[in-house]
Amino acid sequence: MSKRVNCPNGSEPDPIPVPPHPKKRRIPLPNMVPKSVSEDPDAPERLAAILESGTYREAQRDTDFLSGPDMRGVRLLLDYEKTEACLRAKHIEGTIVVFGSTRLREPAVAEHNLKAVRCALEQDPDNEILRSQVEITERLCQKSRYYEVAREFARLVNQSQEQLRTHRLRIMTGGGPGIMEAANRGSFDVGAESIGLNITLPHEQYPNPYITPDLCYLFHYFSIRKLHFLQRAKALVAFPGGYGTFDELFETLTLIQTRVMSPVPVILVGETYWRQAVNIDFLVAEGVIDPEDRELFWYAETAVEIWKGIAAWHRLNGTPLETL
Repeated sequence: MSKRVNCPNGSEPDPIPVPPHPKKRRIPLPNMVPKSVSEDPDAPERLAAILESGTYREAQRDTDFLSGPDMRGVRLLLDYEKTEACLRAKHIEGTIVVFGSTRLREPAVAEHNLKAVRCALEQDPDNEILRSQVEITERLCQKSRYYEVAREFARLVNQSQEQLRTHRLRIMTGGGPGIMEAANRGSFDVGAESIGLNITLPHEQYPNPYITPDLCYLFHYFSIRKLHFLQRAKALVAFPGGYGTFDELFETLTLIQTRVMSPVPVILVGETYWRQAVNIDFLVAEGVIDPEDRELFWYAETAVEIWKGIAAWHRLNGTPLETL
């Protein structure tokens, strides 16, 4: 219904039209109605073919296009930006990154696995493959203590922040089982948030259940995931592990060595394991790294040693944890 307004010159005022509906029209525009069968019997079939064509899909809804090689740059940006926006929204300012083998399970599980493989060997004592599996499982069982060290370390980090009156540090892991699960679980034990950066793999896999739900992210690209591991890192703690652990550890050491990344404390947990796995002194003696590169990391055995070492490093660096 229209309203009239006063006109200054005394002429008949123009009516104010009723505001139109934001989406609907009383009379459809020509392009809102498909061509009728009466005009062209083949029109509906042709129109259906157009509407079903991949080229007619909006780019943002065209998964085939978005998944193609031409859009790799866009996918890299999206892979980065989604997590970055979420971490900013959650005010995550600093992280302590924990790496380690997915195969280092909690002691009870490790013991169960050892009993199972020993039982299998008893049934087939001449099986050399089973005998080798028993030996490997025994060593994994011995190293299962590191699961508890990682779990205790995460608890200690979060409890210590209560004493420092700051809650700016979060435990961050790769989101998987083993040592990563232990670190997320330690935070969960004391009601603290923790972060998990999972990765898409050819086989189905799951994040561990102790990550804070809205701090668990899934990446397509390893490179973007690695960027997020280090972008807010205030320390890197590497437990015994395999290719994945070595990958992250040596990439971090390389970035620190070249000063592309500002130095952070790097702690290798389990000196016996790491000295056998990597002979740093040999690398120095061979001249492929400098003596000062040995100072980019140190060894620790217990959760208390790890945390005290990180705190001491930051005091020496002029970046005490209570001000992070």
